[in-house]
Amino acid sequence: MPQGKGGAEVRLEGIGKRYGKVAAVKPLDLVIAGGTLVTLLGPSGCGKTTLLRMIAGLEVPSEGRISIGGRDVTRASAGERDVSLVFQSYALFPHMTVAENVAYGLVSSGMGARAARERAMAALASVGLEGLGERLPSELSGGQQQRVAVARALVLEPAVLLFDEPLSNLDARLRRRMRDEIRELQQRLGVTVVYVTHDQSEALAVSDRIVVMRNAEIAQAGTPAELYEFPADVFVAGFMGEANILPARIAAIDGAFATVEIGPTTIRLPHRGLPQGAASLAIRPEAVRIGAAGHGLPGQVRRAAYMGAVMEYTIDTAIGPVFAVSPDVGHPLAAGAEVGLALADRGVVLVRP
Repeated sequence: MPQGKGGAEVRLEGIGKRYGKVAAVKPLDLVIAGGTLVTLLGPSGCGKTTLLRMIAGLEVPSEGRISIGGRDVTRASAGERDVSLVFQSYALFPHMTVAENVAYGLVSSGMGARAARERAMAALASVGLEGLGERLPSELSGGQQQRVAVARALVLEPAVLLFDEPLSNLDARLRRRMRDEIRELQQRLGVTVVYVTHDQSEALAVSDRIVVMRNAEIAQAGTPAELYEFPADVFVAGFMGEANILPARIAAIDGAFATVEIGPTTIRLPHRGLPQGAASLAIRPEAVRIGAAGHGLPGQVRRAAYMGAVMEYTIDTAIGPVFAVSPDVGHPLAAGAEVGLALADRGVVLVRP
């Protein structure tokens, strides 16, 4: 089975890419620790795929330096970088068997056919496709084809494995299963993975660290928990899952904490460097506690939806609509019900505009 090379550190220093006057990636610094899975997350056009392609050697940086495993590869070709890329489209050869597809890179680099086939079969076994080497890609399911693409990348024993939107062609259930398999494989082999997606739940599920990109630059980088619980600004809060962004006012600051007014309710939160005055509050739906009218922020249920494990509510308040989820599916609230809203200790945070 392929074992990788222990996972190489990827270091980007002032790396940027311009097409004429358009900055596809503004100069940025980023260090990806060896043996970790780091996700580049962001909306279409934010620069994440261009950044991945520069690491892969498929795009030449306009400025800056890229090193992999301590070696400067800024001007090195893709074949000289010890990286493998798994494409969104899988890019399998339809006329070749699965085993031939996986062995192709080894044979092209000069390895003998027998040795290449043995390595290919071991790689297929490592991704759960043992016994399917003689099939054609057209005889496999979408998830199996994705695994073939991963095996073809792994068989080269790269120090860095790159994924470009690898699960976007799969249905929701298969995406969940495949993301878990990719994560388990990465941890087992210890390879460094750089993973591009626009799917927040996918990023949260697989990543050691997430780099959120916006307008060709890094908006915030951190662990999944850091980005979800402590987003730097309104954009990151809204992009990392559902969030209510509500107007608030910092009435006073005492040490690291602020007294925050939200409608008629007052709470204490870390001020995170924000000054007194108008502010924005990011509230996760699960942090909204729905209680009896007359307690907390007054509201009226506009919409109730049964989602199986939870109820989803849209609640109108004087400071705007609030989206909330409740595990109490046995006692649903009807549209028009008067309620009072309180906030949990976690999932409520002050953010920059």
